[in-house]
Amino acid sequence: MARKIFIAASGQNIGKTTISVSLLHLAQKKYGRVGFMKPLGPKPTVLRGIPVDKDAALMAQVFDLTKDLRYMSPVVVYPETSRQAIDGELNLPELADCIMTSFAELEKHCDFIVIEGSGHPGVGSVLNLSNARIAKMLDAPVLMLSGGGVGNVIDTLAMNTALFKLEEADVRGVLVNKLFTDKRETVLDYLGRAFIDQPFSVLGGFDYKPVLANPSLVRVARLLDLPLHGNRREVKRIIHHVQIGAASTQRVTEMLRDSSLLLVTSSRDELLVTLANLYQMPEFHQQIAGLVISGQAPVSGITQRIIDRSNIPYFRTNQTTTDLYKLITEDVSKLTAKDTEKLNLIRSLAEERLDFDAIDALFAQ
Repeated sequence: MARKIFIAASGQNIGKTTISVSLLHLAQKKYGRVGFMKPLGPKPTVLRGIPVDKDAALMAQVFDLTKDLRYMSPVVVYPETSRQAIDGELNLPELADCIMTSFAELEKHCDFIVIEGSGHPGVGSVLNLSNARIAKMLDAPVLMLSGGGVGNVIDTLAMNTALFKLEEADVRGVLVNKLFTDKRETVLDYLGRAFIDQPFSVLGGFDYKPVLANPSLVRVARLLDLPLHGNRREVKRIIHHVQIGAASTQRVTEMLRDSSLLLVTSSRDELLVTLANLYQMPEFHQQIAGLVISGQAPVSGITQRIIDRSNIPYFRTNQTTTDLYKLITEDVSKLTAKDTEKLNLIRSLAEERLDFDAIDALFAQ
């Protein structure tokens, strides 16, 4: 029988996929054969001609699991799926059987399997496939993820573990993620004491790292549906800050921060020329990730030549800087196999912060 861990979370964007990547990375060092499943996939894509969830596609590519792809995402959910279920157009027991059959195939040749839930614990209830029900179906002990804090974590877990108790699923560990470094030990101490009478252990996850949520240039390209011009070798670069170039040229350059994406209107010739020239200087290259040049007016010929000669990465759009700023900063950047810089950072953080032996021992009980 394979060692198995069901990764659930108290809400969206808590870090399920990041923790799944981390556990698979660490498990590969200890176990010969690892596997992954996203039983209910609400983010459809296609990989090698097979419809799968995006997280399953990510794990298949990152961990070379494509041979198991047909088992990794047994139920893919589309926008119309909920209505089809309510209208009686779907055979719900058949969906559950598909999950069970696929997992049985993975168990045949895997020593360690990570099962990633979807959203909060109740997601999938319309299909009778909530996170809690799937965990019970697969007889997989649960690692519940929560955000940082004390009171909020206690309140949130009281609500979210209730569904698992109702389904008689085994919540064996709570991993507190996105902790502030200076409060890490204090928070874990308080939560350990608060949950001392509970059947699960409290574990420390990653410290809060904004960079893990920040987009790369390739993410912005997909988000804006625009080609990236200039230095395409920087396509995987992570953007740490987004800045509107509305102030004077001198002020904008003074306000530059590490790996900034600058939104500049097409009529700001002086600013565009200055940023293009600064990009070529080593001391500013780290600060300037690229440009989004916006506005209806065309860029002047000489300015465009300077931009192109500098090789600064840039996008060109007619949208307003205000709309662009909102679109980029409100986007939740999800991991893809192309985000190699983030994936390398996650692997490093996993080795530094996660006690895999302790987690492995807990789920071996």
